[in-house]
Amino acid sequence: MRTTDAPMRAVVQDAPGGPEVLRLCELPRPVPGPRQLRVRVRASALNRGDLLQRSGGYPLPPGVSSPLLGVEVAGEVEACGAEVRVFEPGQRVFGLVDGGGYAEACLMEEGMAVPIPSGWSFVEAAAAPEAWLTAHEALLEVGGLRAGQSVLVHAGGSGVGTACIQLAREVGARVFVTVSTEEKRRRCLALGAEAGILRTEQDFARELPRLTQGAGVDVVADFVGGAALARNLSVLKFGGSLLLLGVLEGMEGALDVKQAIMRRLQLRGMSLRPLPLEEKVAVTRRFRERWLPALEAGRVRTVIDSTFPLERVADAHRRMESNASFGKILLEL
Repeated sequence: MRTTDAPMRAVVQDAPGGPEVLRLCELPRPVPGPRQLRVRVRASALNRGDLLQRSGGYPLPPGVSSPLLGVEVAGEVEACGAEVRVFEPGQRVFGLVDGGGYAEACLMEEGMAVPIPSGWSFVEAAAAPEAWLTAHEALLEVGGLRAGQSVLVHAGGSGVGTACIQLAREVGARVFVTVSTEEKRRRCLALGAEAGILRTEQDFARELPRLTQGAGVDVVADFVGGAALARNLSVLKFGGSLLLLGVLEGMEGALDVKQAIMRRLQLRGMSLRPLPLEEKVAVTRRFRERWLPALEAGRVRTVIDSTFPLERVADAHRRMESNASFGKILLEL
């Protein structure tokens, strides 16, 4: 593969705002550090954090060098830092990056790079890391979900939600989901959910006890945030865990401290992006060992909603903001 230091196209914004603030411009290609790869990006996936960052509601964690949007990509190694030993130019890789994925080239730490399996497209690869790394860390490492237990997954039709459903199914847990449409409920059931609750018509705090014969669930994976805090706690079994993974509907909520104490409930927050690099590398290794073989074998899969060319990045953001998508939305370069 021919390397290049020519300028690259990248998505930038001059101020916080809606999708209309996103525009393409030319920027210098980034220079890899000693243990970094420069990846020629072929596909980049959207995440809810991108929308928050675009609108000014997501301050970048300390140590993040690129202000550009985009945290998961797939492409070819274009250049390597002086201390890189595992990869070389031309190899196909995918993984998480600190930022800059909405561009023709971005930097990736060597320890975060995963070789793309034979037969995978760049789109398939770019759709995998954030969803599957988050699902594994949240449900298994933080939530301790295991065979015979049960989990409620909010936003079951999201990229992470679709991964959570399949992961929980694979480990032998019962899976319940909340979704916004009947079509999404049908598709979640096809992925392995036992039942789906239409949040536009039903109150999950009433429906879930009925579906579980009053037992509740061991784990709740919540992307909603403070607005659902009290109801999430109410559907947990004694000793259950509420995993706070997103803030789609608010950052504050009322906590019934007595309920948490008397029922020994656990509230655990989780986000991948603020983790130190060595912990992110460990998270990537766990994904590679546990779930990459299952993805390659087809036992589980990435769920892709739609793809957009880089020039239509604003339309891709509008698609995500509409909440009509099921699975991942990607940019193709």
